[in-house]
Amino acid sequence: MEAFTNLILILDATLRVATPLIFAALAGMFSERSGIVNIALEGKILASAFAGAAAAYVTNSPWMGLLAGVMVSVVFAMMHAFATVTHNGDQVVSGMAINILAAGLTAALGNYWFKQGGNTPNLVDSANGIDARFEPITFPFADALADVPIIGGIYSELLSGHFLLVYVALIMVPVCWFILFKTRFGLRLRAVGENPSAVDTAGISVTAMRYSALVICGILAGLAGVYLSVAVTAQFLPNMSAGKGYMALAALIFGKWHPRGALLACLMFGILQAIADRTQGAMIGSFTIPVQLIEALPYILTVVLLGGFIGTAIAPKAIGKPYVKERS
Repeated sequence: MEAFTNLILILDATLRVATPLIFAALAGMFSERSGIVNIALEGKILASAFAGAAAAYVTNSPWMGLLAGVMVSVVFAMMHAFATVTHNGDQVVSGMAINILAAGLTAALGNYWFKQGGNTPNLVDSANGIDARFEPITFPFADALADVPIIGGIYSELLSGHFLLVYVALIMVPVCWFILFKTRFGLRLRAVGENPSAVDTAGISVTAMRYSALVICGILAGLAGVYLSVAVTAQFLPNMSAGKGYMALAALIFGKWHPRGALLACLMFGILQAIADRTQGAMIGSFTIPVQLIEALPYILTVVLLGGFIGTAIAPKAIGKPYVKERS
């Protein structure tokens, strides 16, 4: 039973860790399926995490934090669209610029407004009457079933007790699949990423489709950032995204730009991180494995996946290529 309990705890942690990666990977999927390379996921996550935590603290409402975080992420997505779609700028350079801007701006504004070294105040502060954090959702009868063998562990620990955005992330996978592969909008979006000139000839605006894709990207990336600051840590910390945007991009490539594949890759990252968290201080014989090595494993896997699969995964044909409308 101890092994089963440990397995449940690892899977439970996997869902929590994988949630921002799922949101970000789905965000990148819409962007890159439309032909826009999006390494700016990191900056969108960071900006939305700061905006979400700051707004939640000021208004004492996690829902206002959610709204603010998503709106700021969409603004950053529109900046990316303006540079790459309207002005045909280099998509990688634009993405890196957004990442740098988000890292510097969030730290500077956080320090200016809250005087805490770039951090926002804690969203759970009973002394000041602040309770602006999303709380975990406990399913009915979860406490009563907690001691029931097997079923109790699965229902009470693995399924129950997560933040709302964890369930939203899992629901968004089939929703995004349906939008992308079963709707006219999704068909047009994928066509723009494969052959924009043919789409343009058919009378569909390539610019409008790519802007729409980046709006959706901004919304999903915003949910990832809000999850980190308003749910998990109940506070914004400088650079708290910690490379999750790049990890999500690696998961997207490994998953072949498909929602199901991206989900499985995100869960793989999540379970690796969960195992790393639970095996700190592990020993091989008399040798203690360095904590830094264990913590670096998810990032090492990111590099391996990008290096090993970026050449074998077949990307949308028009990805990274600005579309210039032919003059008649």
